[in-house]
Amino acid sequence: MTGLRFGYGTNGFANHRLDDALRVIADLGYQGVALTLDHDHLDPFAPGLAARVGALGNRLAELDLGLVIETGARYLLDPWRKHAPTLLDDDPALRIEFLRRAIAVGADLGAEAVSFWAGVRPTALDESSAWDRLVAGCAEVVDAAFTAGVTLGFEPEPGMLVPDIAAWWRLRHALGAPPGFGITLDIGHCRCLEPQPVPDCVAEVAAHLVNVQIDDMRRGVHEHLEFGTGEIDFPPVLRALADAGYTGLVAVELPRDSHAAPAVAARSVDFLHTAAWQAEVAVEQIGSTVGRAGATGPVRPRGDEHSERAGAATTVARPAGLEGEA
Repeated sequence: MTGLRFGYGTNGFANHRLDDALRVIADLGYQGVALTLDHDHLDPFAPGLAARVGALGNRLAELDLGLVIETGARYLLDPWRKHAPTLLDDDPALRIEFLRRAIAVGADLGAEAVSFWAGVRPTALDESSAWDRLVAGCAEVVDAAFTAGVTLGFEPEPGMLVPDIAAWWRLRHALGAPPGFGITLDIGHCRCLEPQPVPDCVAEVAAHLVNVQIDDMRRGVHEHLEFGTGEIDFPPVLRALADAGYTGLVAVELPRDSHAAPAVAARSVDFLHTAAWQAEVAVEQIGSTVGRAGATGPVRPRGDEHSERAGAATTVARPAGLEGEA
């Protein structure tokens, strides 16, 4: 699929040194990396950050890898509470500082986007107050990103205050529709809880799409699955991304599979190339049907053992109470 660039998230390589993870990802043929800033992968609070960022920039250039910055580290900011503090906490200062540092790292490395999310609403906080905190925190982050010339991708996350695309539109409007405030779209999340088919989700946000995470998932269950073990039909999704003119990274998001990272990453890139080939074939067949026959078909990639897919993206009622997995 012309323009699609596949990457892999380092949160799926948590047991590897960062340089080793980058080498494996590049050797497998990925074109980019979604780097989660974490204690073992470019900790932005550890000493010598400037030197480490400079060395990483050189390494990314050597490996010819594109980059997005992810900020979903689980226990980087608080060793006791996952993802804490968020923008919704009584004191979000450490989260805002973390996002400022992520933006600075992204600017230094020429990242295509810096991705972040809302957080889970504290049980003692009413939704209106939580929303006010989110908008205020996001406004600070937007200002920092604008000053640094960095594009933001805000990710709707099941179980969080902004769980879906509709809530992302609401947040964007509340912020005044800033031009550098895009969306990070997780393809699995679309299957998990969006009311429309996954390709329609892509089309809805195409004009604001700055970062894509890709994984398999089942309706109503927020569990990032290997391709072929969930319900998503991927060739139409890749076709929708291509039709949208999206040229950013499409990065595999499998944060629970670090124990077998090289094997999972190898299977994943084979699956994605096969799905892209199937999407191309479908376009060729449609073209032939309407009298545009004669084009040369695309070369079939390796990895055809992963080509069988099951499960159409049917529309059902949106489930409630989903817990965030990431």
